[in-house]
Amino acid sequence: MDNSNYKSGFVTIMGKPNVGKSTLMNRLTGERISIVTNRAQTTRHRIFGIITTDQYQIVFSDTPGTLDPSYKLQERMMGYVKKSLEDADVIVFMVELGEKNDHKDWIKMAKASEIPILFVINKIDLGKGTQVNDKINYWKEEYDWLEPIVVSAENGEGVELLQSKIASLLPTHPPFFPEDELTDKTERFIAAEIIREKIFLIYKQEIPYSSEVVVNSFKEDETIIRIQAEIYVERDSQKGIIIGKKGESIKKLGIQSRKELESFFGKQVHLETFVKVEKDWRKDDQKLKKFGY
Repeated sequence: MDNSNYKSGFVTIMGKPNVGKSTLMNRLTGERISIVTNRAQTTRHRIFGIITTDQYQIVFSDTPGTLDPSYKLQERMMGYVKKSLEDADVIVFMVELGEKNDHKDWIKMAKASEIPILFVINKIDLGKGTQVNDKINYWKEEYDWLEPIVVSAENGEGVELLQSKIASLLPTHPPFFPEDELTDKTERFIAAEIIREKIFLIYKQEIPYSSEVVVNSFKEDETIIRIQAEIYVERDSQKGIIIGKKGESIKKLGIQSRKELESFFGKQVHLETFVKVEKDWRKDDQKLKKFGY
């Protein structure tokens, strides 16, 4: 690979919870790296997704959705967003079609960084009549320096154009990661995130937000991967909900998680899950550190 004209850089994807940032990164990379649900605040960490071509390497940062933190876990999550601005070469600021402008502080922060910003309107597949053009004009009136790019992360419309615009803004630099690398995260991390995604999909109300998944054992041989995972909740009552009547809920969680894990890793998976209580872990600095925040 000739590195003399090669371009590479870090691209931070910003936006409120549930605007489709994870879906966009998965679409761009062609891999299911970030977990996706229709519940807000699914993403808790900064996750890299890497695209490598003969001309450029794009390192996407999928960050937690921007919000006003109300407890220590959310403070940590917003810390990842701010950190991602420190080393970004390009910012993709993302809104969904129906959003109003309550992003003023975050857009001001992004603009003040003097990093190139691509403003993306997602979910245009849901637009009716003149709604897409109306929203383009709305955001141009809010910020006269914007040139909105419209995409559907769900069906891929506009994503190729967005990728080419990102590539055009990258600095000349050798690749940061090997060409066959898709993410900076370990297989253990990805396995834990897949299980956590299923918790968001299966359980309701506060359970997903009170849950954390830790993979303690990930053993792989030629034909099978053996995974042991612990699911932590904040109260005994939540543990009972996770397990369910006669263990039915935890059994459903195990079946769905195993299917997804087998699909991702392309190999048979044996999964064991254990449920434990870690009282008020989202509000405790030491417990957050223990869980990698």
